[in-house]
Amino acid sequence: MQIEPQAFDRVLSSMCTEPHPVARDAAERFLATNPGDPGTYPSVSALEEDAIAMLGTIAGLEDPAGYIASGGTEANIQAVRIARNRAETRTPNVVMPESAHFSFQKAADILGVELRIVPTDDRHRADLEAVRASVDGSTALVGGVAGTTEYGRVDPIPELGEIARSVDAMLHVDAAWGGFVLPFTDYEWNFEHAPVDTMAIDPHKMGQAAVPAGGLLARSGELLDELAVDTPYLESTSQATLTGTRSGAGVASAVAAMEELWPEGYRRQYVRSQNNAEWLADALEKRGYEVVDPTLPLVAADVPRSTFDALRAKGWRISRTATGELRIVCMPHVTREMLASFIGDLDRLEVRASVPVASDD
Repeated sequence: MQIEPQAFDRVLSSMCTEPHPVARDAAERFLATNPGDPGTYPSVSALEEDAIAMLGTIAGLEDPAGYIASGGTEANIQAVRIARNRAETRTPNVVMPESAHFSFQKAADILGVELRIVPTDDRHRADLEAVRASVDGSTALVGGVAGTTEYGRVDPIPELGEIARSVDAMLHVDAAWGGFVLPFTDYEWNFEHAPVDTMAIDPHKMGQAAVPAGGLLARSGELLDELAVDTPYLESTSQATLTGTRSGAGVASAVAAMEELWPEGYRRQYVRSQNNAEWLADALEKRGYEVVDPTLPLVAADVPRSTFDALRAKGWRISRTATGELRIVCMPHVTREMLASFIGDLDRLEVRASVPVASDD
């Protein structure tokens, strides 16, 4: 095989990053293990328990239940599945802000629940009045996002929890990206701050574990039991995960990364990434672009489509929000030098665009 993996030196839009060296080593050592069969692979099963305990520490949950999933999509689907299975109505609905990840659309389609999408406010956070107007006696789950994919915003999680409890619904928090930076901020986002029932939190994003290493946390084992199915031909008697065979490499790398970096390594990483985001936002503002204030290490700016396309043609891996802004995620691999090089290319493109074309006359 001659094709090489993607280099990260121009990747500015991904919410995944290069694994930490200890996570890379652990993943390689556990490549052939399957935590989906804990009777056969007890060592990786024990590591998964360690991983969930550490994720619980990060997310403010003393005695967590959960497992290492393939990513945020699987965790979000499973949260909706728990809520659907617990619902007393045959026609449950799920209420989510428009900033929620598209995986909830997959969940609604797969699980046959009604998805009610509500608008966000002028700060790109869930509009609480719209949420209140959308919930009813058939609402099984209210969802909030702690680190939105497009703008890095944190929804008002405690208030969403109050709304969920008012209709006897579960509260799910999608902290797949934000969960490893939010502990070093003043936001209220986790199990200690609100009556959160389930959470997506991914070590393979800001946690610097190898892909795939997502995380599903539940406040109690009883919630996870809603997912259990019998497994008569395995040494274990039941399985609560969505997939059967799972990545032991992901489990091991998640544990290795968290043991190495929690908390001070992650704190330093957050400070560096946030400083980079603020530097980039300032650089873009000084060049006349309208920028969404980066409250977490993610920058969105109103860059013209032609300029965006020209930057992609130069090899920059960038993306756009649903409303068209340039979107850059300051992940651990994104350095100040990378951002300066990006701004240099942007400046050269703008100069070229401003030079008048000579007439043939």
